[in-house]
Order: sequence, then structure tokens, then C-alpha cells
Amino acid sequence: MPGYELFGEEERKEINDVMDTGILMRYGFDGPRKGVWKAKELETAITEVFGCKYAQLTSSGTSALTTAMAALGIGAGDEIIMPAFTFVASFEAVLSVGAIPVMVDIDETLTMDPAAVRAAITPKTKCVMPVHMCGSMANLDALAQICKEHTLILLEDACQSIGASYKGRSLGTIGDAGTFSFDFVKTITCAEGGVVMTNKEDIYIKSDGYTDHGHDHKGVDRGADLHPFLGYNYRISELHAAIGLAQIRKLDGFLSLQKKNYKALRSYLEQVPGIRFRSIPEGGVDSCSFISWFLPTQELTEAVVAELKVQGILAGNFYWFVNNWHYIRKWDHLRQAAALHPMNAEQTAALVKLNTTSFAASDAIMSRCISTAISLVWTEEQIREKGQKMLAVIQKIMQEHLQQA
Repeated sequence: MPGYELFGEEERKEINDVMDTGILMRYGFDGPRKGVWKAKELETAITEVFGCKYAQLTSSGTSALTTAMAALGIGAGDEIIMPAFTFVASFEAVLSVGAIPVMVDIDETLTMDPAAVRAAITPKTKCVMPVHMCGSMANLDALAQICKEHTLILLEDACQSIGASYKGRSLGTIGDAGTFSFDFVKTITCAEGGVVMTNKEDIYIKSDGYTDHGHDHKGVDRGADLHPFLGYNYRISELHAAIGLAQIRKLDGFLSLQKKNYKALRSYLEQVPGIRFRSIPEGGVDSCSFISWFLPTQELTEAVVAELKVQGILAGNFYWFVNNWHYIRKWDHLRQAAALHPMNAEQTAALVKLNTTSFAASDAIMSRCISTAISLVWTEEQIREKGQKMLAVIQKIMQEHLQQA
């Protein structure tokens, strides 16, 4: 993680194919583009690599989520249950379609706790949206069962877990729809981009039109397309798709390097009694983009983070508990409904309610968690140096706390 670490001639070749035609838009200009259709190629590759029937590229992971929600019929007044640990784009997409984000606690998978999901269901619940954070997954069997019992939509936000799988199926292809992000720091990147994946033809057709102003794309003349419904401009460009096409062909190599480097670095952390690692649901295969590990207490974790900073080795180690992009504790703008335009009354009331909602179970987990990003380009020497330095910091802090006890 991430794919940009290994940019090379493959990406340059695909980009030059587009530049040679001068056609940067994914639709139309059939003659001048000389048969070069990078977005179409990438969509086909996504279906083949990840095992879904349909793929619709978008301009970002956020627009992919928004598109999927619209295509699934999620909108004003509908509640979407989602985890308190995610990226801000997840709730931004919910709000963008007029729906209501309902945050629930996580467990040590670092994803939503199925018991918390059950407790959050109301007559307004329309969708359960697990967010597969930091390379691994939610308990999809349990969540699918809940959705079946209550006739709810299962929408996977798999933007952070490209390459992970659950019981032999790629994340993002298991629910009614799923999404990836291909932004600059994802496992494979388009620089900017995303995709909606689904096995349902109607969801694909709606996603295809929604991302391009509602065009039905049925005619040979784009200007004569019909518009069966409203849409927006969430298109990917041919240049971005070209980068992604080169990257997806490298995915197996990326994942192999990621898993190798993950295993090597984890071997140092495993030497510390008291460190535990995130739970992986049975049947799950982690993409290994992060090692997520827990110390026994918040006090110890904060001390280790502080010492990592002092030693100049905090980079690449994420303490999400104080991170203002990924955990509800720091989402003041969400709780204050600080939008530039008026939101509907139900949305505003739900966001204000978050100020008095307890996330104690999530706090107990996130306050003890550090996630270490795995680089694709580390040498064995660099892993050894990083592992030894991290190990020395952790042992030093644990010894000091033991002496003070």
C-alpha cells in the first residue's frame, strides 16, 4: 500500500495511448479515439479480477457511494446504519442523498459490531453499510443475516480493502452493491476515481446513467440519448482510467509484497507480551495494507504514540482515536451539522443527537489501537530497522509503566 509507490512504464504507456488520441472523455468521440476506451477496459478488468457481474467507474470513492445509494433507491428520511470508525466520505455520501447516518459501535474487527447494528434498527432503517477498514472486513455473514431478517439493503464500503476477501469472494462484491476508491493512497490508484460493483443488472443500469447526467447511453449519438431519470457528473476521465488499468494488472504483485512485508514487520510486534491484533472474521483474508494492533490500556497507547513521535518514527503509525478524518470523536463538523447549505430537519436532528450518544465500546477499542501502514517498497533492512525501533519504543514504555505501578 499504496499502488503509487510502484508507478512505472506500464502507467506511462496507458496514459500515452490516451494522449495520442487527444480524447480524454470516457464517452463519445468514437472516430477520433481510434478504438481507445480505457474506462471500458478497466470496468471489464474489475469484473474479471474481483468476480462481479457489473462495474461502473466514477470520479471518486465518495461519488461511487453516492451513486450506489441512489441506484439502490436510498434517499430522504432513510436511515443508513454505519460504523463510528470510517472515513468522512462515508457519511458525506449518506448526507448527499438526503439520508440519515446512524452511527454504531465497532468491535475488535475495527468494523461494525453486528449486535450494535441489531440494536440500531428502526422502522426508518433502509440500509446497513459496513465499512471494511484498514484492509480487513466486517462479519458479513452476521450482517447479511440481519439484512435478510429485516429486508434491508447491504451496501459494502470496501474503499479501504481492495484485495481482501471473505469466504472466497472479494470484498465489495458480496452485498447488493459495493464500492472501491481508487484515490492516490489506495492499494491500486487512478489518482482519483472509484467504482460501483454489483451483480444486479438494474443497479448497474441506474449507476451508469446516474454518473452521466442521466444519459441512458443507448444511442449511437450521445447528444440524442434519452434521460429516464436525473443524474450528475460523476464520470471518470480516460486519463484516470488509464492509470487504473495499468495498476489493476499489478494487483497480485502488490498484494504479494504487502503480505510479505506485513508478516515481516508483525514478527517484531509479536515479541511483546500484551500486544493483540485486530480480529479477522472466520473465512476472511486480510489485504495486509495495515497491521492494526492493540496495547493493554489507553495510557500505554498514548505513551507509545508520544515516544514514537519523539524518536521520529511516528510516520506511518496511525492513532485513529485522535485522528479527525476517521473517528467520530473528532467529527465536530458532523455533530454540529456544519453544512454550507441547509440540511433537512431529520438530518439535522440526527446529527445533533450524536452529541449525546455514547460510543464507549468503540472508545475502549480505538483508544488502544495503532495501525501501521505497510509499504510496498520496503527493503528487508528497512523492515528490520523499523521493527527494531518500534519494538524498542514499546518495550521501553511498558517497562517504565511497570516500574511506576
